[in-house]
Amino acid sequence: MVGASQQIMRVEVEPGIRLAVEAAGDADKPALLLSSSLAADMTMWDEIVARAADQFRIVRYDARGHGRSDVPAGPYTIEQLGRDALAIMDALDIGRAAFCGLSLGGLTGMWLGATHSERFGALVLANTAASFPPARMWFDRAEQVRASGMQSLADATIERWLTKAYRESHPERSAALRATLEGTPAEGYAACCKVLATTDMQPHLGRINCPVLVICGAHDPSTPPARGEEIMAGIKGATMVTLDAAHISAVEAADAFAAEVKKFVSRITGPVE
Repeated sequence: MVGASQQIMRVEVEPGIRLAVEAAGDADKPALLLSSSLAADMTMWDEIVARAADQFRIVRYDARGHGRSDVPAGPYTIEQLGRDALAIMDALDIGRAAFCGLSLGGLTGMWLGATHSERFGALVLANTAASFPPARMWFDRAEQVRASGMQSLADATIERWLTKAYRESHPERSAALRATLEGTPAEGYAACCKVLATTDMQPHLGRINCPVLVICGAHDPSTPPARGEEIMAGIKGATMVTLDAAHISAVEAADAFAAEVKKFVSRITGPVE
């Protein structure tokens, strides 16, 4: 089931399908599961791990079709992505965790909260939305990367991910994110485009009965704060914060992002120093 290589485990989530997983921090600390954006891998959480691994057992992974994970034939479904997260928790003997997902990862978190709230003490839904219309846009992007490769999307995507000011002041980190984007398997990206084209969690948000924090980026053109407000309105007791960032706020506003997650999760798991 699980084998380690340079701290990266290979977790079998379905027969013959293995995902790359990394766990950091002591096993007796509260577990925090991190789920990434489309076209990103677990390295998009580097800043958060650096700021929170002393407080949590942080588990992050490459979604199917991404990074060092397997690329099974698509298209994928939101149920598959959600069950992948549950399989990782089961493989690591994590009965209950806090979950933080960004963009596609946040959509995965909504499915998990609506179907398996008992497994999650807290949900952080960052830079995401309950649906991602228009569907045609995602089908077109899938066709584009199959025909022309991920590089054909790189310029436009990185401009949505990070503000111009951040890209100019942090050229190395911006270049690293772009390299990850360009290195994403085209078939994995295309298969996840189907998830974003067809999933609508809005009718199911009322089924989420664990504490929820919605994080938005003030300069996010993909999932602006108005989309976060839709999520908050659909989940009883949910709260929302807006950070000074574009779409990948866990990188661009890492200090504030980590502080908000630690403060929120500590309400459930106990004080965080």
